[in-house]
Amino acid sequence: MKHKIKISNRLLVFSVCLFSFLMLFGLIAHAQDEKTPAVEKKAKAKPVKNTFQSVWIIDNQTVLVPVKKTLEMDIMHRFGSIQKGYKDFWGLFASSNIRLGVSYVPINKLQLGIGITKRNMIWDGSAKYSIITQTPHKYPVSVSFYTNMAYDTRKDEDGTIFKYESQRFSFFHQLLIARKITDKLSVQVAPSLSHQNGVNGYFTKNDSTGTEIYKEMKFDHFAIALSARYKLTNVISVMVNYDQPLTKHASNNPNPNLSFGLEMNTSSHSFQIFAGNFYNLVPQQNNLYNNYNPFTYTDKVTNTEVRGGNFVIGFNITRLWNY
Repeated sequence: MKHKIKISNRLLVFSVCLFSFLMLFGLIAHAQDEKTPAVEKKAKAKPVKNTFQSVWIIDNQTVLVPVKKTLEMDIMHRFGSIQKGYKDFWGLFASSNIRLGVSYVPINKLQLGIGITKRNMIWDGSAKYSIITQTPHKYPVSVSFYTNMAYDTRKDEDGTIFKYESQRFSFFHQLLIARKITDKLSVQVAPSLSHQNGVNGYFTKNDSTGTEIYKEMKFDHFAIALSARYKLTNVISVMVNYDQPLTKHASNNPNPNLSFGLEMNTSSHSFQIFAGNFYNLVPQQNNLYNNYNPFTYTDKVTNTEVRGGNFVIGFNITRLWNY
């Protein structure tokens, strides 16, 4: 347990350092731009394009908001855990999770979406707004805000899962901060807040009195995501993403997520294939209930922790139409 806490703290410090470096890098670049003549500034002051090619970077949103009147369709798929190996062909033949989504950009900088996820039949409605776009001599980074509301529609006739109807709702808010450092490298830092109306918990006995105490998760959960994309060619990129939980709960603490993969793009398509620890496809579900650990997993036969992590293979497909 102590070892896990050390890893978590180390990664948290790394997250803060990377965020600070990103901001410092942007401020230095901004200060250098201020020294250039006014005529040169006018010629160069155009927003940076294609910080990311897709609205998704594996399980997280990116700062990208497509142009006005863009219709987008998303197909997101996660296979089962790879731990059984050949028995279920490294999870490819195991139970899978799927999300179908569609979104539209009615006005500049605003994207609205809706989707449904197979697991627990969760419907989600979302909105993303581009606050600023990285611009030489003006803005060192791009900033967008993403939010969604999800509703769990699985059957619960006897009320064992949800005591109240309001407990079916959960919410997610994320600030996306990105910088295109070079023509090939883009990075993003994204702090988030997840809120659940109904929490999970368990009963435990007090060591001193022997009485039962109910311990439960907190309603609010903070996390931070670090993402990067590096272009190998004009159409192929490598991606890496790390999600670190920040909130400590009395029970059911989620694991961090480490994911990596390839992205292939055309003018209207994006295809991403990757391995990671997130199995759910709604961001607050991933951040609150991630059972898979990227560093170790529990062997069910011996009930011991084994190094190597528990990953799932997944892919995202997006298709764009502009009207």
